[in-house]
Amino acid sequence: MLGWLNDQEDCGRSRHRSAIVVNYSGSRRFIHMPTKLTPEILAAAIEGFEAQKQRIDAQVAELRQQLTGGNAGPAAAAEPARKRRTMSAAGRKRVAEAQRKRWAAAKKQASAAPEAAKPEALKPKRKLSAAGRKRIVEATKRRWELVRAAAAEAAK
Repeated sequence: MLGWLNDQEDCGRSRHRSAIVVNYSGSRRFIHMPTKLTPEILAAAIEGFEAQKQRIDAQVAELRQQLTGGNAGPAAAAEPARKRRTMSAAGRKRVAEAQRKRWAAAKKQASAAPEAAKPEALKPKRKLSAAGRKRIVEATKRRWELVRAAAAEAAK
Protein backbone atom coordinates (compact mmCIF):
# COMPACT_ATOMS: atom_id res chain seq x y z
CA MET A 1 0.00 0.00 0.00
CA LEU A 2 1.28 3.43 -0.86
CA GLY A 3 0.31 6.70 0.81
CA TRP A 4 1.63 10.22 0.39
CA LEU A 5 2.83 12.74 2.93
CA ASN A 6 2.76 16.37 1.85
CA ASP A 7 5.22 19.09 2.71
CA GLN A 8 3.21 20.04 5.82
CA GLU A 9 3.36 16.59 7.36
CA ASP A 10 6.49 15.23 8.96
CA CYS A 11 7.62 11.71 8.15
CA GLY A 12 10.53 11.78 10.55
CA ARG A 13 13.03 12.78 7.89
CA SER A 14 12.97 15.86 5.71
CA ARG A 15 9.91 17.97 5.07
CA HIS A 16 9.61 17.04 1.38
CA ARG A 17 7.11 14.88 -0.40
CA SER A 18 7.55 11.33 0.85
CA ALA A 19 5.74 8.08 0.33
CA ILE A 20 4.63 5.78 3.10
CA VAL A 21 4.98 2.16 2.07
CA VAL A 22 3.08 -0.32 4.23
CA ASN A 23 3.80 -3.98 3.58
CA TYR A 24 1.50 -6.93 4.31
CA SER A 25 2.73 -7.30 7.88
CA GLY A 26 1.70 -3.70 8.59
CA SER A 27 5.18 -2.23 9.10
CA ARG A 28 5.83 1.21 7.63
CA ARG A 29 8.80 2.76 5.96
CA PHE A 30 9.24 6.16 4.40
CA ILE A 31 10.67 6.70 0.94
CA HIS A 32 11.68 10.12 -0.31
CA MET A 33 9.99 10.82 -3.64
CA PRO A 34 10.95 13.53 -6.10
CA THR A 35 8.64 16.52 -6.06
CA LYS A 36 8.16 16.49 -9.83
CA LEU A 37 6.67 13.35 -11.30
CA THR A 38 8.07 12.81 -14.76
CA PRO A 39 6.13 10.98 -17.47
CA GLU A 40 8.53 8.04 -17.11
CA ILE A 41 7.78 7.74 -13.40
CA LEU A 42 4.04 7.99 -14.01
CA ALA A 43 4.21 5.36 -16.79
CA ALA A 44 6.15 3.02 -14.49
CA ALA A 45 3.59 3.58 -11.72
CA ILE A 46 0.73 2.80 -14.08
CA GLU A 47 2.47 -0.35 -15.27
CA GLY A 48 3.06 -1.49 -11.70
CA PHE A 49 -0.53 -0.84 -10.68
CA GLU A 50 -1.82 -2.68 -13.75
CA ALA A 51 0.32 -5.70 -12.80
CA GLN A 52 -1.05 -5.55 -9.25
CA LYS A 53 -4.57 -5.34 -10.64
CA GLN A 54 -4.02 -8.44 -12.79
CA ARG A 55 -2.66 -10.36 -9.78
CA ILE A 56 -5.62 -9.30 -7.64
CA ASP A 57 -8.11 -10.21 -10.41
CA ALA A 58 -6.53 -13.67 -10.67
CA GLN A 59 -6.77 -14.14 -6.89
CA VAL A 60 -10.41 -12.99 -6.86
CA ALA A 61 -11.23 -15.42 -9.68
CA GLU A 62 -9.54 -18.24 -7.78
CA LEU A 63 -11.50 -17.44 -4.62
CA ARG A 64 -14.75 -17.29 -6.57
CA GLN A 65 -13.99 -20.71 -8.02
CA GLN A 66 -13.38 -22.11 -4.55
CA LEU A 67 -16.59 -20.52 -3.31
CA THR A 68 -18.84 -21.76 -6.11
CA GLY A 69 -16.83 -24.68 -7.44
CA GLY A 70 -17.35 -23.24 -10.92
CA ASN A 71 -15.23 -21.61 -13.58
CA ALA A 72 -12.19 -19.67 -12.35
CA GLY A 73 -12.06 -17.35 -15.36
CA PRO A 74 -13.26 -13.77 -15.25
CA ALA A 75 -16.95 -13.19 -15.85
CA ALA A 76 -17.90 -13.26 -19.50
CA ALA A 77 -18.21 -9.87 -21.11
CA ALA A 78 -21.80 -8.79 -21.51
CA GLU A 79 -23.17 -9.02 -25.00
CA PRO A 80 -23.58 -5.69 -26.75
CA ALA A 81 -27.01 -4.22 -26.15
CA ARG A 82 -29.51 -4.80 -28.93
CA LYS A 83 -31.32 -1.93 -30.53
CA ARG A 84 -34.45 -1.20 -28.55
CA ARG A 85 -37.67 -1.90 -30.35
CA THR A 86 -40.21 0.87 -30.55
CA MET A 87 -43.95 0.55 -30.33
CA SER A 88 -46.39 2.46 -32.43
CA ALA A 89 -48.89 4.83 -30.85
CA ALA A 90 -51.73 2.45 -31.74
CA GLY A 91 -49.87 -0.43 -30.07
CA ARG A 92 -49.31 1.62 -26.90
CA LYS A 93 -53.01 2.50 -26.89
CA ARG A 94 -54.02 -1.18 -27.12
CA VAL A 95 -51.61 -2.13 -24.29
CA ALA A 96 -52.90 0.72 -22.08
CA GLU A 97 -56.54 -0.24 -22.70
CA ALA A 98 -55.84 -3.90 -21.89
CA GLN A 99 -54.09 -2.89 -18.67
CA ARG A 100 -57.00 -0.66 -17.66
CA LYS A 101 -59.34 -3.58 -18.28
CA ARG A 102 -57.20 -5.87 -16.06
CA TRP A 103 -57.10 -3.26 -13.27
CA ALA A 104 -60.88 -2.79 -13.43
CA ALA A 105 -61.40 -6.55 -13.11
CA ALA A 106 -58.96 -6.78 -10.20
CA LYS A 107 -60.61 -3.88 -8.36
CA LYS A 108 -64.06 -5.33 -8.92
CA GLN A 109 -62.94 -8.69 -7.53
CA ALA A 110 -61.21 -7.02 -4.55
CA SER A 111 -64.29 -4.97 -3.64
CA ALA A 112 -66.57 -8.03 -3.84
CA ALA A 113 -64.32 -10.16 -1.62
CA PRO A 114 -64.67 -8.18 1.67
CA GLU A 115 -68.47 -8.19 1.46
CA ALA A 116 -68.64 -11.96 1.03
CA ALA A 117 -66.32 -12.90 3.90
CA LYS A 118 -66.12 -10.39 6.72
CA PRO A 119 -63.32 -11.05 9.17
CA GLU A 120 -64.42 -11.74 12.73
CA ALA A 121 -63.94 -8.93 15.20
CA LEU A 122 -60.51 -8.68 16.78
CA LYS A 123 -60.30 -9.78 20.38
CA PRO A 124 -59.45 -7.03 22.84
CA LYS A 125 -55.97 -7.05 24.28
CA ARG A 126 -55.72 -9.13 27.43
CA LYS A 127 -54.73 -7.33 30.62
CA LEU A 128 -53.02 -8.71 33.70
CA SER A 129 -55.05 -8.34 36.88
CA ALA A 130 -53.50 -7.10 40.10
CA ALA A 131 -54.02 -10.50 41.72
CA GLY A 132 -52.35 -12.28 38.80
CA ARG A 133 -49.40 -9.90 38.92
CA LYS A 134 -49.09 -10.49 42.68
CA ARG A 135 -48.97 -14.28 42.16
CA ILE A 136 -46.26 -13.93 39.53
CA VAL A 137 -44.15 -11.72 41.81
CA GLU A 138 -44.50 -14.18 44.73
CA ALA A 139 -43.55 -17.15 42.53
CA THR A 140 -40.51 -15.27 41.25
CA LYS A 141 -39.40 -14.45 44.79
CA ARG A 142 -39.75 -18.11 45.84
CA ARG A 143 -37.76 -19.22 42.80
CA TRP A 144 -34.92 -16.80 43.63
CA GLU A 145 -34.92 -17.90 47.28
CA LEU A 146 -34.36 -21.47 46.11
CA VAL A 147 -31.55 -20.36 43.75
CA ARG A 148 -29.82 -18.42 46.52
CA ALA A 149 -30.20 -21.33 48.95
CA ALA A 150 -28.67 -23.73 46.42
CA ALA A 151 -25.78 -21.31 45.83
CA ALA A 152 -25.19 -20.99 49.60
CA GLU A 153 -25.27 -24.77 49.95
CA ALA A 154 -22.71 -25.14 47.16
CA ALA A 155 -20.45 -22.51 48.74
CA LYS A 156 -20.25 -24.45 52.06
